[in-house]
Formats: sequence, C-alpha cells, structure tokens
Amino acid sequence: MRVNNISRNSTSFTGLLNNKILLKSLANISEHGTSFAAGTSLAMSLTVRPLAIWATPDTEKENKQYAISNSICSGIVKFGMVEAIALPVENAVKNIDKDASSYLKPETIKNLAGKSEMLVQAKSYKLASQIVKLGTGFLSAVPKSVLTVAFIPIIMDKLFNIRKPEVKGKNEEMSSQEHKGKTVSFKGHLTERLSRGIGKFIDNKYVQNFAIKHEADEKNIAKHMSAMTDILLTASSAVMTNRSPDIKEDRKKALIYNNIASTFITLSLGYGVDNVLKKNCEKFIERFSKINKADPMLHKYIEGINILRPALIFAGIYYGVLPIFSTYIAEKIDKFITRKNSETKFA
Repeated sequence: MRVNNISRNSTSFTGLLNNKILLKSLANISEHGTSFAAGTSLAMSLTVRPLAIWATPDTEKENKQYAISNSICSGIVKFGMVEAIALPVENAVKNIDKDASSYLKPETIKNLAGKSEMLVQAKSYKLASQIVKLGTGFLSAVPKSVLTVAFIPIIMDKLFNIRKPEVKGKNEEMSSQEHKGKTVSFKGHLTERLSRGIGKFIDNKYVQNFAIKHEADEKNIAKHMSAMTDILLTASSAVMTNRSPDIKEDRKKALIYNNIASTFITLSLGYGVDNVLKKNCEKFIERFSKINKADPMLHKYIEGINILRPALIFAGIYYGVLPIFSTYIAEKIDKFITRKNSETKFA
C-alpha cells in the first residue's frame, strides 16, 4: 500500500507557510530577537538543563547542584536584564523602522537604503539595527555574570540547603542610605529619547560604512552576536566565580570548567550544525518568499527566521544535549588537575 506524503507544493504546506500565527510570530521575533532568545533561555535553564545536569553519571552530587544553581540563576538574570534593558531598545528601534525620517538624517537613509525601495528592507540597515538590538546582550554580559555568581549561593541555600561559607570580618550590612531616594524614573518619553540616541548612532559615518561593507552577512549577525556575548559571559563568569567568597573553594574550578566546556562545545557544534543546515534553510526561505511575496512584511519574516534558526540550534545544544557531557568533563578535568598538583607538591 502506498502512503501519500505531503509534498512541498501541496496546499497544506503552502497554508502552513502563510499561516497568520506563524507570520505574526516571525515578525515579533524580528522586532524582539533578544527578548525571544532570553525567554527561550529562561524556559530551558529552569527545566531541560537542570534535568540533564542531574542525569550526569559518575559526578559528585554537589558539583551537579552548583551547575544547576548556575543554570537557574543565569536564566533568571538574563531574562530580567533583557526586560529592563533590551526591550526598551527594541521598541526604540521599532520607532525608527516605522518613521525613519524623524530619527535619521536624509543622507543616512539614502546611504543605507541603497537600491531597496524601503529602508527597512535594506540589508545594511537591517544589519545596523540588529547590532543595536542584539548589542544590549553583549554590553550587559559582565553585569549579568556579576549578578549570576552573586545569586548562586542563595539558590544553593534555598534549593539544596547548602549554606555559603563563612567569611571572617565580612560586613554583611548594606548601606541603604546610599540608595535612599535614588529611584530611577522611567516616566516620560524614554522610548522617544532612545530612538533619537540610536538614530545618532546610526547616523555615524563609521557605523554606516561598516553596515554597508558587511551587509552580505546580515542573515548571520544574530549568530555572531550570540557567540560574542556567550564568550564574554563565560570569561567574566569565570573571573567572578574565582573571586567569589560565597562559593566553596573546592567547587569553584569544576563550575568554571563546566561553563568553559559548555560554551566552547556549544559554539563549535552550533556553527557546524548551522553550516550543515544553511543550504536547506536558504531553500526554505526561497520557497517561503515565493508564497508570501505580496506581503509587505516579508523582510521582517525573513529576518525573524534568521534569528530563530541559530537561537534554536544553540539553545538545543547548550540546554538539552550538552549539560551531561560538560558536567562530567568538568569534574574529571578538575580531579585530574588536583591530583597532578598533589603529586607535584609531595614529589
């Protein structure tokens, strides 16, 4: 008996690619790429990654607990900072998308638009706007690491009942008087001011020249910005973990090695998988574009696809596949180095 498969030219497949929910989701991802990535990270750092870490064989229980706490803290902190910082920036860029002439100089619009009918369809402008939106993640990487490491002992205490080590002479009292009355006001035209500030940034000749020179790489900018952010996050996290007085000394190295191994393997596999799927993705976008060629928002949908693809690939590897291996490898490296140091010391 022959089974009839749904072909790519079928009505069902066509209906899927121009489904209103799908198109609206892609447009939202295009406008709020950083928020989408942070939301995905939060969901998986609270569920999939902790379960994967806990399933790691032949690994000390407390090392697993620290890795799980790190996962939970990083997801919560990342999402919180995105909502506080990235979301206003994304909304500000959206203002420029809608009314570029109010925020950009005429020569800037002309330079970036090139042969495109609309500025928002120009690859150089899309590259510049994505750098602005995704750049918030990169610029906030160090503060994220500071907060993540600071919250790890709290999660260890609340979730696993493991208290932070006592530090003699440490003054635990916080001076609330310094912050009294210094509340940040978000009233007024914050988004408007951000839009004008971003407009001045894009008006810069160096920014325009960079965007025009690298416009061909516009579809990969989300992947590259994500990689740069992860590298900076890992490096700053390693420094903060090593300096933290609230994390047990005998657990610091395993936690640091875990983060380094996770980032290195994720980026290596992520770029490899993305390159393998690149041709198939290009064919999909070509088919998608033909079906939705009359839609004025097509450029936004394609931009959303180019953000969605690496986000799902990296998230799937980092949160789902990798934790078991990185947690195991980190502990073995830590024990190997500790053993070698002991042999050298007593030699």
